[in-house]
Amino acid sequence: MTVAEIQRALLARGYDLGSSGVDGDAGPRTIAALTAFQRLAGLVADGIAGPRTQAVLQKADISERREAPEKPGWLVLVEALNGLKEAPDVANNPQVVKLFADAGFPGIKTNSTAWCAAFVNAVIDRAGHRGSRSLAACSFEAWGVGLPAPALGAIATKKRGNSSWQGHTGLVVGANNDQVFLLGGNQSDAVNVAAFKRSEIVAFRWPADVPLPAPHTLPTTVAGARSRVSEA
Repeated sequence: MTVAEIQRALLARGYDLGSSGVDGDAGPRTIAALTAFQRLAGLVADGIAGPRTQAVLQKADISERREAPEKPGWLVLVEALNGLKEAPDVANNPQVVKLFADAGFPGIKTNSTAWCAAFVNAVIDRAGHRGSRSLAACSFEAWGVGLPAPALGAIATKKRGNSSWQGHTGLVVGANNDQVFLLGGNQSDAVNVAAFKRSEIVAFRWPADVPLPAPHTLPTTVAGARSRVSEA
């Protein structure tokens, strides 16, 4: 198969190749999509279209569109951390500190450092994808692929007050016309579900190496969701 044929087969399955689409160039987006396909197909996920990968691509119906699972793997990981809290005073919760290490910042040893972006980066990395590799919440605004509407497990970013650079990020678990419910870290110093004004949300993003989610209905309320949480 040529690179263009491989790209067409990947696009038919719902993998995102960026604005260039089928261009015959095996760039980073194509390699990431191919790696994701290999992982899903039970092949060696090396991003190389060898004979076995090509055979599977050709064998399957290329009109098939693979959708992301109902609950993405990174969201499952996040749910397991729900309730995690910072340690008080000078103590540091080692689980929070490990989030920084898994996000690519092993030098940070205090849970008093703002950790919403570290939280999202860590769970994305633990799920086998690459996050923004930044501790700035706004770094996720241009990360991955943009979604026109919230989706279960999508990474959302929001503005904070009138600041031009401060923000917050978390994972979507529900939404209605007025609110978006995020399961995130550093929400009043803990991992929990909190409700935020939809008007404050800047972007909804999705990993570039994962098929885009199918249209679906999100819960319009989430039991136990907090409001007016601190994001600092």
